[in-house]
Amino acid sequence: MATYVQTVDLDRLASVDEREALICEVQRGLIARPRSLSPWMFYDAEGSRLFERITTLPEYYPTRTERTILAGNADAIVACAHNDRSLPLRFVELGAGTASKTCLLLEAALRISDDVAYVPVDVCSSALELACQNVACALPEVRMRPIIRNYVTDPLELESFDGTTLALYLGSSIGNFAPDEARQILSDLRAQLQAGDALLLGTDMVKDEPTLLAAYDDSEGVTAAFNLNVLHRLNRELGANFDAACFRHRVLWNRTEARIEMHLESMQEQDVSIEKANIDLHFMRHETIHTENSYKFTDRRIGSLLRETGFEMRGNWKDSQGWCAVTLSTCR
Repeated sequence: MATYVQTVDLDRLASVDEREALICEVQRGLIARPRSLSPWMFYDAEGSRLFERITTLPEYYPTRTERTILAGNADAIVACAHNDRSLPLRFVELGAGTASKTCLLLEAALRISDDVAYVPVDVCSSALELACQNVACALPEVRMRPIIRNYVTDPLELESFDGTTLALYLGSSIGNFAPDEARQILSDLRAQLQAGDALLLGTDMVKDEPTLLAAYDDSEGVTAAFNLNVLHRLNRELGANFDAACFRHRVLWNRTEARIEMHLESMQEQDVSIEKANIDLHFMRHETIHTENSYKFTDRRIGSLLRETGFEMRGNWKDSQGWCAVTLSTCR
């Protein structure tokens, strides 16, 4: 089967639409009280590079734990999702990143089908190019059609497909969104799927507070650099004049909401201008910008989220400690 890769147009990513999305987000989130920014803003080229470093840190358990689950269960997951092996199988991955774990599932798919396609979706062109290179080198039989898209602000529109689609949303990325936002993302995805299609959802489970805090505040300071890179991005792309040295990375566990919160705390009273957004900001000392939530899940919460968005659970796999889960569900 011939492999094709759609060329990634870097210039198109750095478009007026992308800048407008940034402008709208800073106008929405930084003028409001309390201040906030959406986590999709982390993932420019530098942010994606820093996140890949985070996934290798000893404190950051989610990536290696989910990889262990997939490595041990990839065949069972794919077999459960792809009942009719006479049909082609398409993987569609939201927030694909570098697709390092996805190859485990693609390999399993190739063991039962000679017609496998992969559609990685990511907002970051450099990460998407790396994902395509990784898959093309390891699994040249897989057909690829990458999509540069911010699926949060611009919901995905899939091409019709005469086969089975398995949507992937791994890395507990769904945990970055408030419950209503998470429901909207999965509902938008469900609208693009057909009867017989499936979703594989990765989630990080509730666990002890010290383990959670360490995962988001590592000893090397990589997560801090990742968080602060949002300010550097606004300086680069929107002409802001943030002094990142005047902010610090702050992490807390919100037990009531069952989420880790990341903030950028102003260490002094200061003024900031964002030229291309046409806004001037005044920060008080200790005032924060809430940059990310990472919701943690229970079995009940996973089941409710899937039912409410049009999916029916078919299987659930966890590591030996029960720290992370991947859940397969089909379209209702």
